[in-house]
Amino acid sequence: MQESREPPGLEQLEAFAAVAETGSFTTAARKLDRDASVISRRLSQLEEQLGVRLMSRTTRRVTLTEAGKLYYRRIQVILDELAQANREASDIATRPQGVLRISLPVTFGRQWIAPLLPAFLKQHPQIRIDAHFSDRRVDLVADGFDLAIRVGTLRDNSLTVRKIASYRYVIVAAPSYLTKRGTPRTPEALANHDCLGFSGHAAWPDWLLMKDGKRRTVHPAGPLVADNSEAVLMAAIEGLGITYMADWLAGPAIRAGKLIEVLPGWGGRGDDGVYAVLPPGHLVPTKTRLFVEEISKAIKAGWGTGKRK
Repeated sequence: MQESREPPGLEQLEAFAAVAETGSFTTAARKLDRDASVISRRLSQLEEQLGVRLMSRTTRRVTLTEAGKLYYRRIQVILDELAQANREASDIATRPQGVLRISLPVTFGRQWIAPLLPAFLKQHPQIRIDAHFSDRRVDLVADGFDLAIRVGTLRDNSLTVRKIASYRYVIVAAPSYLTKRGTPRTPEALANHDCLGFSGHAAWPDWLLMKDGKRRTVHPAGPLVADNSEAVLMAAIEGLGITYMADWLAGPAIRAGKLIEVLPGWGGRGDDGVYAVLPPGHLVPTKTRLFVEEISKAIKAGWGTGKRK
């Protein structure tokens, strides 16, 4: 049975190719920025591993044997392909290009991220976006995502996370509802009102309210509970009851006068935010870094100029 040999290493192949091309250990050493003794040792290791002499050495010159000529032709193709692969990988790392696969929460993604995509793609025409709108918490690594935008409170510390923005929760109702049923003045008064519930909220079936260090727990009851926040928003605008939701969602309706904030100052916890979540690791592709930076800047600009509320 033929003895199994360990395959040559890349450094050995590069040393052999450099000597074959230059005909000199000294010149090859300068080309690879190594000592000539290192080049000689790597070539000897390569010949020992292959079990064949690749070069004939004299005091004046180095020439390839027949086996060396054949071996050089073969590995030159491999080394050229490897060099090209390295250049392409480097280009991807330094230039924004390729497919960016992102996971977006349905409502926030539709309202805040989707409007930003056309401008981003026009500015970076070498990037293509594969956007998935779903409230399912995807496994970035297993599902092959470059990035996920998540809203709320994060619990997975194994991921690379960048906070894009903070937000608060507000209690709102339509003017028509408040005219008919009156405006609650305390959290306890909500027990006497129709409340619209979003079952996707972390604290559901309760509303956990805080103001100036005071905490209140409200058990909302009313004509509608839904796992889609936009359905709850539309019901509130139509005057069906009072609801409790993120200000990034209620903001446009408040600005339009379709909703009014009640019990001002009573909101949710202060650790809720919008996050860009990346797979573990320190090397972030340029396309991903640019996307996070640009949407972060756009969202903060929009919220900072009052577009959110």
